[in-house]
Amino acid sequence: MKALFRQNKHLLFFILVANLLHTFGHSVWRALFNNLAVEEIGVGADAIGWIQSVRELPGLLAFAVAFLALIFREMRIMAVSLVLLGIGIFLTGQSTTITVLFVSTFVMSLGFHYFNPGNNGLILMSVEPEETPKVIGQLRSVGAVAAVLGTGAVYLFVDRLGYETILTAVGALVIVGGAVLFVVGKGGHGLPSRRRVRLRKRYWLFYTLTFLMGSRRHIFTTFAPFLLVQAYGVDAKMMALLLLVNSFANVYVLQKIGKLVAKFGERAVLTFAFAALIPIFLGYAYVSVLAVLLALFVVDNVLFGFNLAMQTYMQKISVSTDELTANMSLQETINHISAVILPVVGGTIWVLFGSQAPFLIGVGVAVVSLVLVQLIRTGKAADPEGLLADGG
Repeated sequence: MKALFRQNKHLLFFILVANLLHTFGHSVWRALFNNLAVEEIGVGADAIGWIQSVRELPGLLAFAVAFLALIFREMRIMAVSLVLLGIGIFLTGQSTTITVLFVSTFVMSLGFHYFNPGNNGLILMSVEPEETPKVIGQLRSVGAVAAVLGTGAVYLFVDRLGYETILTAVGALVIVGGAVLFVVGKGGHGLPSRRRVRLRKRYWLFYTLTFLMGSRRHIFTTFAPFLLVQAYGVDAKMMALLLLVNSFANVYVLQKIGKLVAKFGERAVLTFAFAALIPIFLGYAYVSVLAVLLALFVVDNVLFGFNLAMQTYMQKISVSTDELTANMSLQETINHISAVILPVVGGTIWVLFGSQAPFLIGVGVAVVSLVLVQLIRTGKAADPEGLLADGG
């Protein structure tokens, strides 16, 4: 991040604070959500699938950020997204029925998912390609520190304060932080003045892998934690401790992943990540020893960090920097097409065929992804044709 700091201190400050608030708030929500849903409201596997699908609807609609960026700067979009994230977390703390939980989850998700395209586009436009993997790795490590603070707070205070108080307080904090960043997030900061909405044939592999990433992600974020809570009785404190371990690992590992991408390239690191994912999902399906499952969850978290290579891949193959925010928005949408479907399908087949079924689907996703990753090339193509343009 030294290069970015030298170029624009104000921009770096904004990105750091915004990412800290974003990760801190979401980590608290994530640490408490499954236990609140199961213990306080009595949500079952089929209902959790529907709720998680609702959570992914804003991600499905995230391509709207591409058009918002034609009018508003990425920094303003990020700030408003943080306010929405905070409102959703606040409302989750007030949830006493499945209906309220649906609404709070949707609002939280709207802020969470609309933040990401603006954040990713802002970073990719601000940093040179050779430095980008390291910068993203460092920023994600900073985010991991925020996750440590969030999950650590849950672990220390959940018995004393309860779900409602923690979620309400954290939601209010994120709302205030987002409002402050909205005020300070103005100006161009040397970024491209124009944004374009353009899809290209040459990005087909990026779009396809993004779709598969959405499926892979939900095995990890939806069904792995639910397996631990429902089938093995992992309580809120243990879940928070597990996420805390993940966050501590990320503080160190994400920086290293960024350096590995810079050194070996996107194809090599993604090949490793998807190959390693296959035994992880098989373990979820067939291992019944809790200690082993907890270890698999931590390793799964580390492998999930390798997805930063997708952003650097897009930066390398992009025709122009003014297309980056649009394609980061499309990435969010494509990522969630499968993510909207998979929780419902996975929850249903869990009920019909047992807990192994969603994880075996994950094995298939990992195998297909592993094959497609071998097609990654980062050379620029001459005169590519756009499929969709904004007329510019």
